Amino acid sequence: MTEIEKTLQPALEGRYPLIALLTSEERRTLDALARLGTARNAALRAWSCVDGWSDGAGGETRDPVAALRALREAPTPGFHVMKDLSPFLARPDVARALRDVKAAFDGVPGAHLILLAPALDLPESLAKEIFMLELPLPGPEELRAAMARVAERYPGIAPSESFASTLALALRGLTLDEAEHVLHAVFAGGLSDEDGALERVFAAKQALLRKEGFLRYIPRSISLDAVGGLEVLREWALKRKDLFSKAAMDARLPVPRGVLIMGISGCGKSLSAKAIASLWRVPLFRLDMNLVFSGLYGSPEAAFSRALAAVESLAPVVLWIDEIESALGMTSKSATVEQSLTFSSFLTWMQERPPLVFVAATANRIESLPAEIIRRGRFDEVFFCDLPGPDERREIFRIHLRLQGADPDAMDVDRLLHSTEGWTGAEIEQAVISARIDAHQQGRPMTLDDVRRYTVRMIPLSTTMSEQIAAIRNWAYNRALRASRAAARPLMPER
Repeated sequence: MTEIEKTLQPALEGRYPLIALLTSEERRTLDALARLGTARNAALRAWSCVDGWSDGAGGETRDPVAALRALREAPTPGFHVMKDLSPFLARPDVARALRDVKAAFDGVPGAHLILLAPALDLPESLAKEIFMLELPLPGPEELRAAMARVAERYPGIAPSESFASTLALALRGLTLDEAEHVLHAVFAGGLSDEDGALERVFAAKQALLRKEGFLRYIPRSISLDAVGGLEVLREWALKRKDLFSKAAMDARLPVPRGVLIMGISGCGKSLSAKAIASLWRVPLFRLDMNLVFSGLYGSPEAAFSRALAAVESLAPVVLWIDEIESALGMTSKSATVEQSLTFSSFLTWMQERPPLVFVAATANRIESLPAEIIRRGRFDEVFFCDLPGPDERREIFRIHLRLQGADPDAMDVDRLLHSTEGWTGAEIEQAVISARIDAHQQGRPMTLDDVRRYTVRMIPLSTTMSEQIAAIRNWAYNRALRASRAAARPLMPER
């Protein structure tokens, strides 16, 4: 039984004569109704404002009142589907004709008038007369069936069973037509590069959210190997890789729900959020809370609600909320009414959100967040990203030297560790990039001395903002799980 058939079952068993189906998928809905009609030995016919009734009964029926009058005068069992009626519902004669059809169909078991529309604004006179349903998007079974249909067009190309399951899960959130178009692109491009195939699916999901400008798709470009240090956080993500799946959910295993990553700016918080999504092979969407509160997309609470609903429809997904304390920090007396309402909605959603929606929130000053948002059940873990220690700085240098075309094995990276005590990963990255630029301008390969000049010249954030960073580190003492096994300097509790 498809998702459409499951959704319709209560309305059919309740013998509701007037049913409204909120959906933009006409073809998928009519196919499902045809299958239901065959199983129930019920006829199916459709009406459009261009052609009238598809079976030609009732004479000229392109006018909606004429079409409804034909139903009223000859009520018969079956599914009578009207595809274009929603724009005419404000007309009093159409509303009256609908109520007359309902009265006529009440005495005919199995007679159902079904209105199809993406959205429906019912007049008050019809609000109690029509049983309204919102049809869900295709589920895994329908998507696997669509995959099989498309695969028949590409002989010799077939996904493995494991990748077919991964692909079907990635297609969730698309309509059946959208999924089939994406599958054609996937099969046409071949399946030798599975990550590339998934990226095409995620790009299609990005197109769905273009109208919601506060949600932005982040392409998969960061692997877990690109994260220097943070061993505890990386191991946490690796252990849960197989748990963020439909199979784990069906097996009633604990599906990861979210993680809050706090710490010093430039120490890998955002990088970790991107790496988790890449590791778990799911799309990453960034929610820009500044745009939510800007008023460009309506009231902040309404825009935030739309964003969460959109993300739910695209599951499995990682939702990245950067600097969450700036938008949802409610300890300040200057918090607005909009912030209070949005914060309340967010708390409820975090507790009740569906599985396979993982929230990766980052914060620089977690002390600005209220205790309600940090407690267990809303986030699986709270990590603290500290200044990197010597071993972590060595790893970070090697990563960025390799990214800039240098061979870290040919350089004595340990010579850079003493002069970079207290540096963040972002500062190390910038020193290597600047050294590469200098070497390129002089037409020669980058050397270790190029990097050393910047490590001596640059003043790190831990020096310029020493008091603020000390306060952040002291706050995190015994309050958050360390993302690294070692830190630059031991954390000390506040006195």
